[in-house]
Amino acid sequence: MHERIYVCHTFYHVYVACLKEFHILHQTGSETDRVAEGSSAAGRATLVLSKMSNHFDGMIDRARECGLFEEVIEFDEKEDTFFPELKPLRTDTGNLVRNMINRIRFCRRFAQLQERYIPVNFRLYRDIYVFCDSDPIGYYLNAQKIRYHALEDGLNCIKYGDTARFDNNGHFAFKAWMASTGLIFIQNGYGRYCIDMEVNDIGLLDYPCKKYIEQPREALVQELTQTDKNLMLRLFISNMDALQRKLEEGKNRPRVLILSEPLCDLETRQQIFRDLVELYGTVDGQQAVVMIKQHPRDYLDYKTLFPDVILLDGTFPMEMLNFIPDLRFSRLVSVYTVVDSIHFVDEKIFLGDDFMDRYEAPEIHRINEQIRE
Repeated sequence: MHERIYVCHTFYHVYVACLKEFHILHQTGSETDRVAEGSSAAGRATLVLSKMSNHFDGMIDRARECGLFEEVIEFDEKEDTFFPELKPLRTDTGNLVRNMINRIRFCRRFAQLQERYIPVNFRLYRDIYVFCDSDPIGYYLNAQKIRYHALEDGLNCIKYGDTARFDNNGHFAFKAWMASTGLIFIQNGYGRYCIDMEVNDIGLLDYPCKKYIEQPREALVQELTQTDKNLMLRLFISNMDALQRKLEEGKNRPRVLILSEPLCDLETRQQIFRDLVELYGTVDGQQAVVMIKQHPRDYLDYKTLFPDVILLDGTFPMEMLNFIPDLRFSRLVSVYTVVDSIHFVDEKIFLGDDFMDRYEAPEIHRINEQIRE
């Protein structure tokens, strides 16, 4: 029997998995220095990296070599659209009872079709941790009656978009009860076989869920030693020298970091970030050095379209920049990425729904405002 397994879909998920593993090592008195030195005896968890929505590429090998994990496995997870036979079961029939019957059939069949792509025997692990269990892995574990721990997809993300309730708008109490029986599946703590749902700050959430448990991310970060931080930097950043050279540019001038995100269509997205550079690229009347940190699922060609901007890779979570000594920016600008965990800036600007109203219909992004019981 293995101890733990983490199913991750993004670089941020891997970051949190690392925080949790270091926490366990510190709590058990294990020698984290041995982990940083690559001791194969240190890791006690399996890391599963889903290829469904993220390209982990070179980080896979670095994760295998870092010593923090016992095993690192790729997962060729498939979305429901990959299986044409599921489409009729997702089509609204206009009848509540018929829709519910189709949903029960969908949940079961989707899990069956997914099974051939599952890379490990989850029954061999004492603790299973799943980020974003709204993805196919959640359906699979539910159908197989395998108990697991769910984790918040992104920092405080439920506060800005309670997808469990939005995806199940109308008659939610009945649907949640159906999920509690295992007949259908609802993510984020409502599935029968979800043991608990780990969130950063319960106090921020508008709707309760009896399975929510609070684990502040910052508390885990504060436990890290410099050795731990150095290991994580090596794990996430493939070429530290190249990154350092970029971060050194304009060090004696105001510097602005803008976080890219996969918003709207590519043409609208280009306009959004041109506007952000124009609106926030000046600090106290002085033209700033502007850097864009690319999101891993944002495929806009910033290098060509923004030749005057310094582009940072999307292959590491922005929290890694907290671990680089003496790094400082004048301003950080984000549309939807929560920036509460960032410590290397003087001013944080989180734009949110009001800003996005200028570029697309409000109902596309104002999710929580559309939730009804």
